[in-house]
Amino acid sequence: MKGRRTCWLAACLLFVWTIASNSIAETVDVVGTAGTTLQVERVATFDRPWAMTFLPDGNMLVTEKSGKLLLVGSDGKTRSKVSGVPKVAYGGQGGLGDIIVHPKFSDNQQVYFSYAEGDQSGRRGAAVARAKLDRSGQDPILQGLEVVWRQIPKVSGRGHYSHRLAFGPDDKLYITSGERQKGDPAQSWNENLGKIIRLNPDGSVPPDNPFQGKGELAKSFWTLGHRNMLGLAFGENGRLWATEMGPRHGDELNSIEAGENYGWPLVSWGNHYSGLPIADHDTRPEFKAPAAYWVPTIAPSGLIIYSGNLFTRWRGNAFIGGLASQALIRVEIDGDSAREVERFDMGQRIREVEEGPDGVIWLLEDGDRAGLLKLTPRE
Repeated sequence: MKGRRTCWLAACLLFVWTIASNSIAETVDVVGTAGTTLQVERVATFDRPWAMTFLPDGNMLVTEKSGKLLLVGSDGKTRSKVSGVPKVAYGGQGGLGDIIVHPKFSDNQQVYFSYAEGDQSGRRGAAVARAKLDRSGQDPILQGLEVVWRQIPKVSGRGHYSHRLAFGPDDKLYITSGERQKGDPAQSWNENLGKIIRLNPDGSVPPDNPFQGKGELAKSFWTLGHRNMLGLAFGENGRLWATEMGPRHGDELNSIEAGENYGWPLVSWGNHYSGLPIADHDTRPEFKAPAAYWVPTIAPSGLIIYSGNLFTRWRGNAFIGGLASQALIRVEIDGDSAREVERFDMGQRIREVEEGPDGVIWLLEDGDRAGLLKLTPRE
């Protein structure tokens, strides 16, 4: 009986702790390396979240890698599960990935999301689907799901899917397709691994893509020679930027230009994990070098180019989430070049960075019981 009472008490305490940790905000000050103080409020927790996006009404959609999509209130606290998500190949770096809304979401309620999927042989690849977010009933649901893109070919392993998404000012869909830890496909015209993809919203290929003469699959390529791109964002001037994981160090922030080859696996500012060297970028000028790179690694993840009114002096700056570095990194951009100017030690791996409709910067931590963080200026 005593043992039962002990177990019952432990279960009650765990329940109370869980409720409290999900509902009670924790606020701390974080001082950056340039002396800026941010007020950081931990408003909720999620289980291995990967991405978030804002709806026009201020509510959010948050993905969890295991395959759960959540509609979250504008305060970050209330939530409901969205049904209709396809089965995902969960494990390693794979699962439910990025999510964004169509530029005309207010009219069509369309959302786009990425995920890892498997086949009967056990091979895996990323896919991108679109669906209507129906909130007319008691619970939200995805209706009319349609896959608009897949990685070709599916391969073994559970890493380097990338599968970040962004809509450009041209209303085209841009997709980062990682090279799945295979290296050579990044330079292949017959595989869409290691590329940035540009499509019409329905998944068809725009006729003005740069590689029209390189084969049918290559018509969808915007750029090639990439490794693992976990951040993708447009600036106010329409320039596209991507963060890219280096091998052993050599992480990159790249200015993305149509038709360019970014050199992986032939060049890098990092080395192989074995310690074997890779040719530096300056030895192969035919490949486009990164605008900024990091040695030692920061392990870059989510990316925004800030455009809000809350941090007015930071408009046009890039903010990069750091996994291994457990940091938020602020980068000044000047045309095609960039440099780190401030780093905020967050004490946890940062998976996602988003800008809210009111200019607030939001972060998602990585892993179990990962926090949703709200960043505002310290008054």
